[in-house]
Amino acid sequence: MSILSALRRRLSKLDEVNARLERVQEALGRIEGRQLVDAPRSALTDSEFRVFSQWGEDGIIQRLVREVPAVPQLFVEFGVQDYKEANTRYLLSHDNWAGLVIDGSAENIARVTADPLYWRHNLKARCAFVTRENINDLLTEAGLRGEIGLLSVDIDGNDYWVWEAIDAVDAVLVVVEYNWRFGPTRRVTVPYRPDFVRGDAHHSMVFYGASLAALEALGRRKGYDLVGCNSAGNNAFFVRADRRPASLPVVDVASAYVAGRFREARRVDGTFADLDPSAEIALVDALPVVEVPPGN
Repeated sequence: MSILSALRRRLSKLDEVNARLERVQEALGRIEGRQLVDAPRSALTDSEFRVFSQWGEDGIIQRLVREVPAVPQLFVEFGVQDYKEANTRYLLSHDNWAGLVIDGSAENIARVTADPLYWRHNLKARCAFVTRENINDLLTEAGLRGEIGLLSVDIDGNDYWVWEAIDAVDAVLVVVEYNWRFGPTRRVTVPYRPDFVRGDAHHSMVFYGASLAALEALGRRKGYDLVGCNSAGNNAFFVRADRRPASLPVVDVASAYVAGRFREARRVDGTFADLDPSAEIALVDALPVVEVPPGN
């Protein structure tokens, strides 16, 4: 047997092992989901479990989909990297939703389209650097317009500005990343730049996105209610006000806000800075931001 043939066999075995591990992940997610069905009504964080999401978003999204009636089984998520770790992958594989994912890296999108999940389900993948100028064109060019089930925004930069610009689709549920370092009261976002890249904006890598209060105000202007955040302190969950059931009460910013405990700061040379959360907050406090208007 040639070395090339042996290598191909090993890669095939590795793909098979990865596929089996993914099925185990999905099975565990189904078990956790069933356990939560009859659980008492509680904070969103009590519904967390992780299958493919970075933290506990899979469980929270399953709860929202279960409690909000007639959610269309169609999603949009951008900032997905290679889609191995994403907010919508479990909806695709477990619930057979359809959707569109967007990432600015051609290499990442090539990995998405090479994944067996891509041909097994109705998934579209587009390579684009998302801005407020192009987001609606990206959506309509992919055939998306009108009501969809879920929109997930996580681009580590212009999140506020891009969500504000979206009008091609009308999501029932929205998941958007907030930057906990701006604190629970400041209503601020990074200044808009079409070419905003987190590492270029500031070497620390912690200057990006918007505060929870800014996103809550934007959500209200767009007709959404804040229903909670995850326990990691980086994702906020919104339900369109006209579709929100009584089982998902509106939560004010002070109650919903969770301060993140994860650390991401980098030195100028790119190495891990090992700053405690208060030092990361102080670093961001010194940088220029835009104050955003209150919600209606």
